[in-house]
Parts: sequence; C-alpha cells; structure tokens
Amino acid sequence: MQISRHCVPHATRNFQKAESLPAHKERRLVAHPPQKLFELVSDIESYPQFLPWVTGVRVRSRGTAGDNQVIIADVLISYKMFRETFRSSVTLNPEHRTIDVEYVNGPFKHLDNHWRFEPTAEGTEVDFAVDFEFRSRMMERMITGMFDKAVHKIVTAFFDRADELYGDPEG
Repeated sequence: MQISRHCVPHATRNFQKAESLPAHKERRLVAHPPQKLFELVSDIESYPQFLPWVTGVRVRSRGTAGDNQVIIADVLISYKMFRETFRSSVTLNPEHRTIDVEYVNGPFKHLDNHWRFEPTAEGTEVDFAVDFEFRSRMMERMITGMFDKAVHKIVTAFFDRADELYGDPEG
C-alpha cells in the first residue's frame, strides 16, 4: 500500500441507515505514527483551532468505562446562518487506538462516527466512517448536496493538522 493523502474507499463499519442519507467511509495510509494520530483526534478541545465550521467545544464530563475513556462534549457548528450545538459521547480506546462518537442530543436524529488507527511499516492505516441524519428535512437537503465535499474537507483538516504538529512526512 502506498502512502497517500487521497481517499481509498473501504467498508470499515456497517451503519444502520436509509440509503438516501449521507454516509462516508474511507481508509488512508498516513506517514505519522498511530499514537500521534489517535492523540490528535482524541483532543476534541482543540477542534475549533483547525476544523472547518467547528467554532466551539465544551467538555461536559470525563469518565471511564472499563479500559475506555468516555468524554461527553457539546460541539458548536457554524456555517453561514446555520448555528447548532450537538452533544456527543466520545469513547476512546487507547489500547486498540479506536475512537467512537455517538450522538446524545441536538439537531440530529442520529450521528455515528468511527476512527481506527492501525500501525503499518509506512506509518498508519486510518479507517474513518461517519453516518448521520438531521431531524430537519430542510437541513438534510442542504447538507446532502455538499456532504462529500464537507467530509473530505474535515478529514483533510485532521491530516493537515498532523503535518503542522508533527512535521510533513513528505517534505
């Protein structure tokens, strides 16, 4: 597998959803260590510094569930006249380098997000998946048209941030 910053579609997780709703899955090979990438995605409080449309994060609680760390957080999303806050439960599994995000409340009917960071000889194989549905049909229609572009921009922002923090592995 060649190190690439381009999306390579790959099924990583089965989401229960209607076919017409937005979902995205991809696998990328990234030249940064898996632990560093896990730490970057786990640091949700830094999201407003580099993620498009994320203008605020408030951690409501931190706890544990077995070997996992669990964070309950409110995320403020702003785009043009749209401004919404949603609460999610973020489960961090440092041993397996996985992060699962589940929707708690806000403008969605549901939201599921999954990250997995697997070490390879070249760096890290990153699996990413997201699936959601808005409560509002108007919001659903607005987002559906720009979903792929928005998700690509968000995922790329994480890898650009890794290059900024840990150095660009390609130069």
